[in-house]
Amino acid sequence: MTDLDSLSAQDIAGRLAGSPEERTALVRTGAEAGVAEAQAVWGQMLLDRGDSRAAFGWFNKAAAQHHVMALNMVGRCYDLGWGVDVDKARAAACFRIAAEAGLSEGMYNHATALALGAGVAEDRTAALAWLEKAAATGNAKAVNFIGSFHEDGWVVARDMGRAADLYARAAEGGDFRGAFNHARMRIDAGDLAGALTWIERSGAWGNARFRGQAATWLAASPLGLEGVAALERGAAC
Repeated sequence: MTDLDSLSAQDIAGRLAGSPEERTALVRTGAEAGVAEAQAVWGQMLLDRGDSRAAFGWFNKAAAQHHVMALNMVGRCYDLGWGVDVDKARAAACFRIAAEAGLSEGMYNHATALALGAGVAEDRTAALAWLEKAAATGNAKAVNFIGSFHEDGWVVARDMGRAADLYARAAEGGDFRGAFNHARMRIDAGDLAGALTWIERSGAWGNARFRGQAATWLAASPLGLEGVAALERGAAC
């Protein structure tokens, strides 16, 4: 019998509500005991700590037990080279299975692979269909990507008004790219104050790579250094 087996539901709830150290110990115990959900969470904890190789191993253990989110994370590892060599074809295969199992994040990642032809034949029509499915679950990233389809005229006719509406929805849903794209639309509409608000939020929500790209764009935009400063304020939050 493992330590986890000896814990009552109340014990588990208490540890989850306890200190970070108690929560970490409980998750690790569950992972080592073979609990798929704990293995997936432990893998994410390790990934957040920067131990991508160990994280990849735990995601695989959980995926072998048909944990769909863990399978999606195996795909992310192959896609981005987290703890393993980049293999876009394997990543795409993981995303497809996760999408077909109904995971919103899997749908988004599968759609992205299809749209870009990353590890799979490019098929933007299929990509849009999967994005629509993900968006129906409330996936703000998918809503933002659909906005890009309308802005760029992929599959559908170019419609800047529709794109702006979708970017606004994605921004309200908490997507950092959606927030930035919404800010771009506000700049085009002459609403610079409104744009600054969303740029700051995109800086708070986004990653370092995104902020670097956004800063370059903003420096050449009508907002100039004021926009860059808003992005940095967000990052500092």
